[in-house]
Amino acid sequence: MGHVSFKEAFRFWLKLGFISFGGPAGQIAIMHHELVERRRWISEGRFLHALNYCMLLPGPEAQQLATYIGWLLHRARGGLTAGLLFILPSFVILVALSWLYASYGQVPAIAAFFSGMKPAVVAIVAFAAWRIGTRVLRNAWLATIAVLAFVALAVFALPFPLIVALAALVGIVGSRLSPRSFQAVEPASPGDALIDEHSSTPDHATLSWGRLAWVLTTGVALWLAGMALLVAFEGGHGTLSRMAAFFSKAALVTFGGAYAVLPYVNQAAVEQYGWLTAPQMIDGLALGETTPGPLIMVVTFVGYVGAWTHAATLAMPPWLAGLAGATVVTYFTFLPSFVFIFAGGPLVEATRGRRLFTAPLAAVTAAVVGVIANLALYFARHVFWPGGFANPPDAISLAIACGAALALFWFRLGVIPVILACGIAGLIVSHV
Repeated sequence: MGHVSFKEAFRFWLKLGFISFGGPAGQIAIMHHELVERRRWISEGRFLHALNYCMLLPGPEAQQLATYIGWLLHRARGGLTAGLLFILPSFVILVALSWLYASYGQVPAIAAFFSGMKPAVVAIVAFAAWRIGTRVLRNAWLATIAVLAFVALAVFALPFPLIVALAALVGIVGSRLSPRSFQAVEPASPGDALIDEHSSTPDHATLSWGRLAWVLTTGVALWLAGMALLVAFEGGHGTLSRMAAFFSKAALVTFGGAYAVLPYVNQAAVEQYGWLTAPQMIDGLALGETTPGPLIMVVTFVGYVGAWTHAATLAMPPWLAGLAGATVVTYFTFLPSFVFIFAGGPLVEATRGRRLFTAPLAAVTAAVVGVIANLALYFARHVFWPGGFANPPDAISLAIACGAALALFWFRLGVIPVILACGIAGLIVSHV
C-alpha cells in the first residue's frame, strides 16, 4: 500500500473544512470525488464500508466519515485533524454571524433580510425531503415507513428516539418478510487505490480490547471534566449545564443526519427550555445552510443565542455568554462522534466483507424522510401563519417560498444563491 503524508492530508482536510457546503449529501459527494476518484487514497468499497458505519451512528455522518478516513490514514492524530478541521471553520464563521444576528438582528434592514430568508428555509427543507425521498423510498415498504413516521410526529408527537427505534424494529422484521425491499444499493468499486479491498488492516485499526477500553475511558473522562467545570461554575441547573446535558443526550440518540436532528433540537430548545424562539430557530437554520461544515452546526447558533438571551443569569457580558454557549454546545455535540469512530473503527474494520445492519439502516433512513417532511410543515406553520391558523397566511412569504421552490426543484439552483436571493427579496419588499 502506498502512503499519504500527514502534511498532504492536513492540507486536504483544511481545504475540505472551507468548501464543505451542500449538507451531508454534498459533503460526502465532495469526499467521494476527491478521495476515491481523484486522489485514489481509498477505494469505493472501503469508502462505502466506512460510510455505512457512519450512517448507523447518531450524529453528523459526513464529519464522522472524514474522521474515520483520517484515522485510517494517520491513526488518532489523523482522525482528530480531519474531524476538527471539518467543523472549526464553520464554528468560527457561525459564532461571528451569531454575534451579528444577536447584536443587530432588530435593525430594520437585517430583520427584512431574514424575513426573506425564512420562506426559503421552508422550501429548502421540503426540497431535502423530496431529494432524499426519491433516492431512499425505493418500494412500498420504505414509503409506508416514511408516511408512518410523518404521522407519528405530526399527529401523535412521538419522541424522535422512539420513532428511530420503531423504524429499526420494522426494518428487522420486514427484512425477514421481504429481504429484497431492505437491501442496500451500492455502486461498483472503480478499481485499486492506496487503501482498497486487498490492503491489509493497519496495526492501529486492528481490534484490541485494551485500546478500546482506553478510548472509552478517555471519552468518558473528557465528558466528565467538561460537565464538572460547568457544574462548578453555575451549578447543575444553570443554562450552560442544561445545554451540555441536553446536547450530550441529543448526540447519542439523533440518528439520520442533521435534518432528522433538528426537530428534536427544536422541540427542546424552543418549547422545553425557551433558549430561543421558533423564528430564531429558522434564522439559525438559514445561517447554517450558508456556511461550510455539517448542517448540525446550527446547534452552535442555538448555543450562542440561548446563552446570549440568558447572559444575566450567567453574570457575563452577552457576547461572552454567547461564545461560552456556542463552545459548550459544539463540544458536547461532537465529542461522542470522535469516540464512536476511535472505539468502533477497529470493530468495523473487522467486519469487512460482511453486510451488517442493512435492513434497520434502510428503515431508519426511510423514517427520516417523514421526519424531514414534518419539519417542513412545522417551519411552514410559523412562517406562513405567524399569528395562527385563524388569520390569513402571509402572502409575501408564500410568494417568496414558491419562488424558492421553483428555483430549487425546477432550475436546480444551489441552496446558497436561493437563500441570498430570497433575503434580498425581503429587503426589496420592506422598502416598497
